[in-house]
Amino acid sequence: MYRAHILLPFLALAAGAASGEDPVRYEIRFENADHHEAEVTATFSSVPPGVLELAMSRSSPGRYALHEFAKNVYRLRAEDGAGRALEVTRLEPSRWDVAGHDGTVVARYTIFGDRLDGTYLAIDNTHAHLNMPATFLWARGMVSRPIELTIIPPRPEWKVATQLRPTSRANRFEAPNLYYFLDSPTEVGPIEIHEWEVGGNEAGQTIRLALHHQGGRDKGEAYARLARAVVLEQFAVFGELPRFDYGTYTFIADYLPYASGDGMEHRNSTVLTSSRSLEVQHDNIGTLAHEFFHAWNVERIRPRSLEPFDFEEANLSGELWFAEGFTSYYDDLTLKRASITDLDRFARDITGSLDAIVNSPGRRIFSPIGMSEQAAFVDAAVSIDPTNRENTYASYYPYGAVLALGLDLSIRERFPSRSLDDFMRGLWRTHGRTETPYGLSDLEAMLAEVTDPAFAREYFDRFIESGGLPDFDRLLALAGLELRRPRANEVWLGARLEHEGNDVRILSRPLAGSPLYEAGADRGDRLLEIGGRAVSKNASLSEALGGLAPGDRVSISFDKRGELRKAELVLQGDPAIEVVSFEKAGRDVDEAVARFRESWLSSRVSGN
Repeated sequence: MYRAHILLPFLALAAGAASGEDPVRYEIRFENADHHEAEVTATFSSVPPGVLELAMSRSSPGRYALHEFAKNVYRLRAEDGAGRALEVTRLEPSRWDVAGHDGTVVARYTIFGDRLDGTYLAIDNTHAHLNMPATFLWARGMVSRPIELTIIPPRPEWKVATQLRPTSRANRFEAPNLYYFLDSPTEVGPIEIHEWEVGGNEAGQTIRLALHHQGGRDKGEAYARLARAVVLEQFAVFGELPRFDYGTYTFIADYLPYASGDGMEHRNSTVLTSSRSLEVQHDNIGTLAHEFFHAWNVERIRPRSLEPFDFEEANLSGELWFAEGFTSYYDDLTLKRASITDLDRFARDITGSLDAIVNSPGRRIFSPIGMSEQAAFVDAAVSIDPTNRENTYASYYPYGAVLALGLDLSIRERFPSRSLDDFMRGLWRTHGRTETPYGLSDLEAMLAEVTDPAFAREYFDRFIESGGLPDFDRLLALAGLELRRPRANEVWLGARLEHEGNDVRILSRPLAGSPLYEAGADRGDRLLEIGGRAVSKNASLSEALGGLAPGDRVSISFDKRGELRKAELVLQGDPAIEVVSFEKAGRDVDEAVARFRESWLSSRVSGN
């Protein structure tokens, strides 16, 4: 069966422009926006004789699981160039065949969308937020044709923000081919635009922040200042911006109470959505920093495993620990270097990633490569059967972030004139500028070039191909940060509990190796007694554990699906970790520590 794929981005741009083929023309209207509907017309001309296969995408750029966008398509009908109705046959959930045409097929359908994020379609009385794979069907065999899109806003004052090429006609845009079109999210609404130039001279390019929010323009301007600082810091890491198609990069940002939190990178734009207002600056700008770093790492420094991207299947990659995880490291680092966060906030930010990974039983199951390959099951994927993710999975986002942290500090320790910035610049030089996809061996080869082959082999052997972790206690101390376990003397059972009437039930699956896990208790079991003391709403768990300490052995009884169980519970201390500055821990910062910290965390922007 024919499948549509995203080719290498620069090849995709060239293909449609040189094809000379008739364009595919789309029109979208929003006459029933109150009920989250749009009407789409797709016109296919110069259609070869025979059946025209129409398809709806099942996956979307930046997502790796299936999402079955065809579920929101209805009232699909077709006619030929003379307006004669054509027979439409649905042969698969996401495929329709149209026969008997005269060389032209005009398909019309209604599309529903009510989720505002980076993957789906959102239409309402306040705007239309279009993720293209969730909105537009396409024709197999015509993916290289150029695209024309006409948008009919329901209100004349509404603007359009997109990475699609504008034309001389208002609200008409173009894409060189289907690949670029499906990678081009578009916002239609009361958009507040902030623009600035970066690069200067012939290299100068426009950065556009297209905001839809409920605050005043002064709040938008304050946020735009933070965005400028992020852009400049990341520009400084690589030494240059990517060459954005049509000379512009667009942040499409919806900060609205009915949005779902998300960030989704694209070739020359990114989607940012959150129910938080712009006043919640740290979390919002952190997502912006993450997505903009993707303009280099993922959109151009791109794993070979995602080439070509398949719109009709889940997409498997073992390099997401680098593509997403290293990007997650740099979003926190960018905020610190740009003085958007201080040292204590930076320490709290890396605490979250470290705690999630250091204490994850999943590292005994999957390496970072294996965790990356789980994306098709966890990246907004939908299933209803229970899983054992608590014990088998650790997100490749924090996993990669802590590996990047450890690698950066290790390089700085052993190769004082080098850092992770050099590694990223090297990959940009060899794979990003040329848009030559990389494999795992290419990452190791670049690390060997920046450091030495023995160091690179050890790093990949211990930390990428297996589940080891660097010595963070020692490495963080080089920069005056202390890794500690603040609740090590507090009793920890290994699962979340909830009160249900007079019962205490285990709410989450106990972590492998934890006290409850070793006792045989699991999610949904009802605790009855600990150490001979009843556990109920009126006899709290804290009372039952009162006076006990890690290492103590106590009896436990619990109801396991109608069976009374008794076991011995060996109590453990809470393994949660945190990172704090030496200053906060009451420790001195000597000159060597101060120099190391300054080299690592200071701004890279000239004049800062």
